[in-house]
Amino acid sequence: MVRLKLGMIIPLREDVESEFRKVQNLGFPTCQVSCWNVDLYNDEMAKRLKSASEDYDVEITTLWAGLPGRYVWNFIEGPSTIGLVPPRWRRVRMKALRKASDFARKVGVESVTTHVGFIPEDPQDRKYVTLIPLLKEVARFCGENGQSFWFETGQETPVTLLRTIEDIGAENLGVNFDPANLLMYGKANPIDALDIIGTYVRGVHAKDGEYPTNGRELGKEKPLGEGRVNYPVLIPKLKSLGYRGALTIEREIKGPQQIRDIKRAKKILEALC
Repeated sequence: MVRLKLGMIIPLREDVESEFRKVQNLGFPTCQVSCWNVDLYNDEMAKRLKSASEDYDVEITTLWAGLPGRYVWNFIEGPSTIGLVPPRWRRVRMKALRKASDFARKVGVESVTTHVGFIPEDPQDRKYVTLIPLLKEVARFCGENGQSFWFETGQETPVTLLRTIEDIGAENLGVNFDPANLLMYGKANPIDALDIIGTYVRGVHAKDGEYPTNGRELGKEKPLGEGRVNYPVLIPKLKSLGYRGALTIEREIKGPQQIRDIKRAKKILEALC
């Protein structure tokens, strides 16, 4: 019987060793490392990150690369601020993404993940037409660094994401499947979404949430098991599609309650995976 590894997301920060100690103490064999500060992509931090991963015996499954500039996580300003879709941010964010890829190579991490943004559903939209060459470039430099590039799901429909991957035409593309995001952005039922993009899934965020209740704000994130993601159905379906990667718990709050929710999510997932 196939059993999937569990993990959690940790931030890249100066005290990187303490984050890996936390992962180990919680009993996770894997993690995703998230970084929004490009100044941390330096040789010293790469060395420390690699050493911490080895010392605590925790596998880094991807570098989640936050990109510079203004981000507004809603339906009104989100399309013009998030990811590589907004033309005004493309140059600086492409530079940062390349830096993230080079950093990940030094650490030995074989994938880079980010939100590309609200990819237009109309393939003739100028933002879409001009986005594809940029993503081909991302695939190229990630490939040169021995990496795959993973799209974090959320702001686009699964069909739009599938078309984007097909139009890029690179072999090193994958999806970091966040089922809660698909709900919170109102883009798809995550179980059904796997029928469209399931064979591209390389990473999974174990998170939960609800559909939006108005046209301006995302749906609410919830503790795993309290939202609409049907994990008892989702996990077997992932396995049936050949998924063998990690389930990385994400709880986007701070403080002691975050740790309590992560522990509870771990217990739920251990019984399912």
